[in-house]
Amino acid sequence: MDRIKIVVVDDHPLFRQGVVDALSLEDDLEVVGQAASGQEALDLLRNAHADIAILDVNLPELNGQQITRQLTLDRSPTRVILLTAYDDVEQVIHAMRAGAYAYCAKDVEPQRLVEVIHTVTRGGYYVGSMAYDQAGIARWLEEQTEKAVRPYSDPGDPFHPLSGREMEVLESVTLGKSNKEIASDLGISHQTVKNHVTAILRKLGVDDRTQAAVYALKRGWVRLYNEDMKSTSAEE
Repeated sequence: MDRIKIVVVDDHPLFRQGVVDALSLEDDLEVVGQAASGQEALDLLRNAHADIAILDVNLPELNGQQITRQLTLDRSPTRVILLTAYDDVEQVIHAMRAGAYAYCAKDVEPQRLVEVIHTVTRGGYYVGSMAYDQAGIARWLEEQTEKAVRPYSDPGDPFHPLSGREMEVLESVTLGKSNKEIASDLGISHQTVKNHVTAILRKLGVDDRTQAAVYALKRGWVRLYNEDMKSTSAEE
């Protein structure tokens, strides 16, 4: 039986080692690498040929969601499980759109984490304590997006006050791109991107980038799944 190859990424050595030790007790799991920062993790994952990456959401240099999106764009076969100390459904929405297969609290029990790994390896998804197939996670995303955006938007109004350039920036934000990545893609300065993001938040009446992304998804301004994610799913 082939063992499931895993990379564990967390900037807290004690927590990272605890995850490694717990997984090492399982006969069918093999930890093939560890990293403590986002860039180190991305470099490792591009060469480790791992089946699963267990990533902390909050990492130095690149965060877990940025790594997830980059692996999705690379069409990497590595499937991402994100761990977080924060219970925020809007962050879950953002993470799953970026291409994550699972999003769990850091206090997850070891056996539950093993269950999550097996579910994700089989092509399933996991949020919190619930497992989903692809159709199920799509329904969950749609339902949670509607709940998240309801307090601060009127979904019946199709008008949006953003310029064409602001819409390009907003679409990139919904894909989890950093300001630096957006600037490079659009051929504009980092400061110009920051100015556009500030204007977008003000015009939409939201507090942060995640709320702006949820707002755009609910209004149908951007697709729930981008073309990269569709292509990746189709190839599996």
